[in-house]
Amino acid sequence: MPAACALLSLTAPLWAAEGSDDDRPVTATLGGRLHLDFADFDNDRRGTPNKDDTEVRRAWVDVSGRFFAVDYKLEADFSDDHVEAKDVYVSRSFGDAGKLTVGQFKQFFSLDDRTSSNYGSFLERGNAGTTLAPLYRLGASWQAARGDMTWAASAYSLESIDAWQVKGRAAGGRVTWAPGATAGDVLHLGLSLAHERYDNPGANGVPGLKIRPRPAGHLSDNSRLTLVDFSAGRDTDVNKWSLEYAQVRGPLSWQGELSGATFDDGSQRGKVLAGYGMLSWFVTGESRAYDRKTGRFARVEDLQHKAGAFELALRYDQMRGDQHLVGAPDLRDAQTSAWTLGGNWYMRPNLRLMLNLIQSHNRDRLADTTVDRTRAVTGRLQFDF
Repeated sequence: MPAACALLSLTAPLWAAEGSDDDRPVTATLGGRLHLDFADFDNDRRGTPNKDDTEVRRAWVDVSGRFFAVDYKLEADFSDDHVEAKDVYVSRSFGDAGKLTVGQFKQFFSLDDRTSSNYGSFLERGNAGTTLAPLYRLGASWQAARGDMTWAASAYSLESIDAWQVKGRAAGGRVTWAPGATAGDVLHLGLSLAHERYDNPGANGVPGLKIRPRPAGHLSDNSRLTLVDFSAGRDTDVNKWSLEYAQVRGPLSWQGELSGATFDDGSQRGKVLAGYGMLSWFVTGESRAYDRKTGRFARVEDLQHKAGAFELALRYDQMRGDQHLVGAPDLRDAQTSAWTLGGNWYMRPNLRLMLNLIQSHNRDRLADTTVDRTRAVTGRLQFDF
């Protein structure tokens, strides 16, 4: 797989050159990303230990361009035993009024989730970004940017090309404001909202609806804690929200989000509340890059030293969930939290080495006991084109 991606990276400039003429009715540009991960765990004696492992976390290839009157993107992940579709859509821009997108695309929810995995300061997004964000869904959206603001709204199905068993419908949107944002000087504020209605989760072959974050990284399956579980086969309404805040001041940046969701299937109710705060410092003097047109962080382009750039980052992330029968005491009340210390070496703008040190803690609040405590060292070699 790495050899194939290397070959594609060599051919990408040729594709881009063929599609660079604005007069051409059909253009195509090849892109992709390769993320090679490892994890080493220090488990406690509670629960099943996580296994040290390596994985090809992402091996994405995409083709994007113009086809007469519309733009398009076709993207897939080849890292697993089966190919998984990501962005598969067509779009049409209407100038300052905005852009219409139809197909499968990542929904508009939270700064953490909207920032590409190529540009994040940590290997993993926070708990809300990995469990509450709607991710890739089939639907239609309208998005626009004007002045210091961006906004997007979409109506979407809860199924995707590869997860067609999940049934239901939803609508959501996101608005951001970054007054006078310039390189190295950014104040970002944002709000995301979504309403989802799941049809019969957990019945007739439909997957259950569960919130189960991985507190110590993608390979920490055995440290997962169930915060809510709505898998009894009853239609379930879910309301989600997220408040965003971030600032960049030269080589320093800090950001945080407060996110939540409520669940109601007529017999049971539940809620989840999550929050994180992080601090980033480019030791070599660079600044985190911000894209005003999409309201999210972007690629760090201008490396100031031949040896590249080095970033240190620290994050605290917490998520709590509770669930109860209507009019009855709690059936579940649990909490997971983690500290993550990260170091990133940007050898080139599209090539970096990442290392994370994680200390996670799971607690059953009903039993007033710690059910898991895990330390992990995780890392990644990352290349995109």
